[in-house]
Amino acid sequence: MSTQPRLLINLPPTFFTRPELEPHFKRLEKLASAVRKTSHNATDEIMRDLPWAEAVLMWAWPGFGDEELKLCPDLKFLGQINTTGQHVRACLKKGIAVSEVRHAWSPSVAELALILMMSGLRQTSAYHIAMTKGNEHWLRDFPADIDARERQLAGRAVGIVGFGGIGQHLARLLKPFNVTLRIYDPYLPAEVAAQSGAQSVKLMELIQESEVVVLCAANTEDARHLLDATAIKALRTNAVLVNVGRSMLIDMDALQERLKQGDLIAMLDVFEQEPLPADSPLRSLPNTYLTPHAAGGIMESIERSLAWLADDLEAHLNDQPRKYAVTEKMLVSFPG
Repeated sequence: MSTQPRLLINLPPTFFTRPELEPHFKRLEKLASAVRKTSHNATDEIMRDLPWAEAVLMWAWPGFGDEELKLCPDLKFLGQINTTGQHVRACLKKGIAVSEVRHAWSPSVAELALILMMSGLRQTSAYHIAMTKGNEHWLRDFPADIDARERQLAGRAVGIVGFGGIGQHLARLLKPFNVTLRIYDPYLPAEVAAQSGAQSVKLMELIQESEVVVLCAANTEDARHLLDATAIKALRTNAVLVNVGRSMLIDMDALQERLKQGDLIAMLDVFEQEPLPADSPLRSLPNTYLTPHAAGGIMESIERSLAWLADDLEAHLNDQPRKYAVTEKMLVSFPG
């Protein structure tokens, strides 16, 4: 192993107080000659410690670039839970190794996407709300009074928009359901699409042919309003739209207008303003079901993030290939 680095770990304060994460920090401490644990939120704050560091582990903030890195001659490794194009460009230009572990969130996000898909199809959230209010409908004239909008997932036509870590993990979860799977991702290598068993199609074809549409694309500027008013209008009658990506992927004004028609079911985990305002119309639309940006936010995701960052730091110190290395070619998929 090469010389152990001075390690700066800059994360929100409660990262350092959760007992589940303590083993990961102990492992990191064994990899370093000295460790500073900070929770800086602004560039001028982190610059109190960044010049000291030879390796840094952090989320995606605070931002820093070329000018700040001029003051950090010893920095050789940056590991981030998420990153931005600004960080990657500046660091790679200086020969700093960058690793990023956003896919540590993919399993939990994909699982919630699956839950929301099934809930939207089977109307379990609607049943729960009605039961708590005491106004549920019990089948009395079976099968005449079955709600035709309630469907099983097995055999459905499903479209996944964005086929990165989340989309690919969701595709694996869907295999037992024998769905007809279409995917849209303009950055996806052809071999990845082929291996998935899905059909790679244009966005409008996916929208028009899918009974369930799941959004999990990256929040790049090119993806803003990927589902514009035209695409939203083209969604099939009683389609289930799941968004576990970012709110900016959808023209939310157009979506609300379509939802008011009552012929679309939306399962939303992300919003333009978070927390969602108390007076948001989304809260009162009967065919809209909401979760508070909770898809990835479970402890397993955080533990996985720290473990993967430690793996790549250790690989870097041993001059071994890093599993989560970021390269220049990957910049197109990062925001900022």
